[in-house]
Amino acid sequence: MQKVLIITYYWPPAGGPGVQRWLKFVKYLPEFGFEPWVYMPQNPHYPIEDESLLKEVPNQVKILKRPIREPYRWASVFSKKRTKTISSGIIQEEKRQSPLEKMLLFIRGNLYIPDARKNWVKPSVRYLSPILSKENITTVITSGPPHSLHLIGMGLKKQHPDLQWISDFRDPWTSIGYHEKLRLTTFSRQRHKQLESDVLNTTDKIVVTSNTTKEEFEPLTQKPIKVITNGYERDDFDGEQDSKFTLSHIGSLLTDRDPKTLWKALSTLVKEHVDFAQHLKIQLGGLISEQVLQSIRGYGLEGHVEVLGYVPHGQAQKLQRAAQVLLLLEIDSVETRGIIPGKLFEYLKAKRPILAIGPEQWEGGQIVEMTESGRYFTPNGAQSLKKVLLKWFRAYQEAGLTIHPKGIEQYDRRVLTEQLAKVILWESS
Repeated sequence: MQKVLIITYYWPPAGGPGVQRWLKFVKYLPEFGFEPWVYMPQNPHYPIEDESLLKEVPNQVKILKRPIREPYRWASVFSKKRTKTISSGIIQEEKRQSPLEKMLLFIRGNLYIPDARKNWVKPSVRYLSPILSKENITTVITSGPPHSLHLIGMGLKKQHPDLQWISDFRDPWTSIGYHEKLRLTTFSRQRHKQLESDVLNTTDKIVVTSNTTKEEFEPLTQKPIKVITNGYERDDFDGEQDSKFTLSHIGSLLTDRDPKTLWKALSTLVKEHVDFAQHLKIQLGGLISEQVLQSIRGYGLEGHVEVLGYVPHGQAQKLQRAAQVLLLLEIDSVETRGIIPGKLFEYLKAKRPILAIGPEQWEGGQIVEMTESGRYFTPNGAQSLKKVLLKWFRAYQEAGLTIHPKGIEQYDRRVLTEQLAKVILWESS
């Protein structure tokens, strides 16, 4: 079998969505004639850990590790809580930030370009270069963020010109929403742009997770770009629905991802319909920003909320299938139109109605409607949102709330891995 080296930061026991993509690709790649090798940090700083994912790592995969030095370790001396939330992506509004948090953001944005793992680049290139030659590894795939991992790929490409280097962008680089919160100087912005351009024009092939990211990259490079979304794992688990009218969001709710339109609609329905108030449960599994919790309290919904904190992946799947309605929420911004949360595909597999709220022309919402898996609203659709919620609640009361999604088979992890295998084999001009 042809050996393929995957360079990734997130790998079990890392929790969260970033680890799932390559964990599943590695599982299925041998079926298509590839022997996956994985390179990861020996001592990573994972803001979320899920030990249950360790048992999903295939026994035959070869794991390579090297130590990494990250600033989050010394930054936690000043504020462990703030360091953890920043590394998790939870960044408060500027007016709510303490002087310490502003300082940490400035340091993160301007001294660590492209990100806090930059010090791992040169040692990794030195370590991996002889291994490529010794093991006859002709294809390397780098997965970012963190985008510093693409710099490892670029370094290896310079030392091995015949190497096939594929860069996988799970998220955009300079166009991602949180970039605006990193307090970047003009020089730092230009540096990010230059590194992004260097990667896009040195790599051999580019893989992205959304059509929007592909469209953003196309003017920046002539290299071939393939869209391979995230997906779901096939299984036979069904589960039973919750007896309550449960609206579940499984995953982090960042500060700007606060669905005030939803809280307002639910608050109104609770006041107008006694039976709705009796049956409503809002279930939140994952890291929740304090601002979101304040919004919930502000709308008088705290008595209906169950905050679970981070839940292991297996439990998350059970919660998804037990919910009456699954919440898919995204920041209302032009920069987030191409962000398709990984949880969406597991939501599709759960076959529960999805309530998607996000920006106009949001790919995540468009997939929900295309597959007839639920409804998609922008934050301005409060009245329509309220009507749909009440309609779903009445269906739940009467015959049970069900949906019949269409065309979701294209998001099966094995199907997506077959697409990746074709990208590896495809001879680009």
